[in-house]
Amino acid sequence: MDLVPVTEGATTVLVPAPDPDAAFPPGTAPVFYNPRMALNRDATVLFLRALPPERRPPDYLDAMGATGLRGLRVAHEAGLAVTINDRNRRALDLAAENAARLGLAVETVRSDANALLSSRRFGAVDLDPFGSPAPFADAACRSAARYLFVTATDTAPLCGAHLRAGMRRYFARPMNTEYHAEVGLRILLGFVVRELVKYDRGLVPLCCFAREHYVRLHLGLSEGAAAADRTLARIGYVHQCRCCPGRAEQAGLLPETVPCPACGGETAPVGPLWLGAIADPATVVAMRDAIDGSTLAQGTALGRMLALLEAELPTSTFYDYHVLAKREVVSPPAIETVLERLRSGGFRASRAHYAGTGIKTDAPLACVLAAITG
Repeated sequence: MDLVPVTEGATTVLVPAPDPDAAFPPGTAPVFYNPRMALNRDATVLFLRALPPERRPPDYLDAMGATGLRGLRVAHEAGLAVTINDRNRRALDLAAENAARLGLAVETVRSDANALLSSRRFGAVDLDPFGSPAPFADAACRSAARYLFVTATDTAPLCGAHLRAGMRRYFARPMNTEYHAEVGLRILLGFVVRELVKYDRGLVPLCCFAREHYVRLHLGLSEGAAAADRTLARIGYVHQCRCCPGRAEQAGLLPETVPCPACGGETAPVGPLWLGAIADPATVVAMRDAIDGSTLAQGTALGRMLALLEAELPTSTFYDYHVLAKREVVSPPAIETVLERLRSGGFRASRAHYAGTGIKTDAPLACVLAAITG
């Protein structure tokens, strides 16, 4: 296996030399490494660095380590005790070699992820599988003591493009809407909630986002039936009109018939999914503050995304105002113009990190259209 050095953040490791002729070089390598996930790893390192000392987990598990880069960055840049697991012997040997080169006392374990998660507890558990995290979520909810981090790259099932696959994996009905990235994140979050609350445990989304081809969750966990009940109360549905862009939110485990608030037409329920905030403002502010002086692979891009998350309203959908402008047969004005018109009308409005033309607002559809058409 030919190896080449790569530096991500403040950490340099050896990774398999990419195949220049492959359509997706990470998929052909003997040990998986995807440079496009650098911001994902940046976010986790920054999240852990930004935690106050009393909230830091005592240890961290990288449940599917591959080259070990994620776990090694946590050990090297966040200073946590780290365990790296992988069932692939070549991957684990490479992770151990990278740890030795960095002088890090990282524990390496060769095990099936579910077996390890079912036998040990860790302060923070990180699931970053190739594809869906669904097969590992139950065991991870039992293993994680304080924090659970989850990546999903199967965005087509989560967002409704592959409807049946999404229903099988996440026990929910997604829909391929103009706000499909948000649907995917909230479907995944709702699935993790349902896996967690059966153990009388609750969660708070601290920094969750969707970007490019993946969804990422950073979740804080708590114990007790009351915490589980508070968490379960945030599960519900988005009812999307079949005739117009109107939609409505409804809390509860079972969907009820909800007419479109814009046109009175028939709606289709999307969910169950998470309703409400996907990030904790104090956590996001602490992460933004921690960027200064940090060596990150994509610090500028991460800072921009965190700024959007900090200001983002907790509504469960957004409007793509370019789509609405096309529907109204008008040229879309500048997004800040639309936001200001909505705020001047007494409504809350913000940009959405999911899309550059996404607008989150508590205004009814008619007022959104009026803000676009002027």
